[in-house]
Amino acid sequence: MRIANTVISAALACTVALPVSATARPALRDVPEIENTLFAVAIADAIRDRCDDISPRVLRALNTLRKIKAQANDLGYSDEEIRAYVESDTEKARMRAKGEKFLAQNGVSYDKPETFCTFGRAEIAKSSAIGVLLRAK
Repeated sequence: MRIANTVISAALACTVALPVSATARPALRDVPEIENTLFAVAIADAIRDRCDDISPRVLRALNTLRKIKAQANDLGYSDEEIRAYVESDTEKARMRAKGEKFLAQNGVSYDKPETFCTFGRAEIAKSSAIGVLLRAK
């Protein structure tokens, strides 16, 4: 009877644990609060890199990156998984293509650096997720 109780207890434990372990976490790119915030940082970086009249709010950007890392950790992602996502050449290329498309849709052209300044100033004026990471000189 003791063995039967142990087997039943073990079986119940496995049954209860099964749904938790069988549920896979989405890729970090599919977690909106992580992806969207990282995207805003990337766009802000592109703007400050191409517009001399706009500078980054470095401490705010670092704080933002720390927050999304903490969010990812809270969602169960390890530091190694986060690092792999951020350093992935595939993810960098995907983010770059997404950013180029977004900027083009908003009238920004790599051939016209002044469009980065115009867009950046508009984002700063709106205090958007991108704009709060930038400062007009």
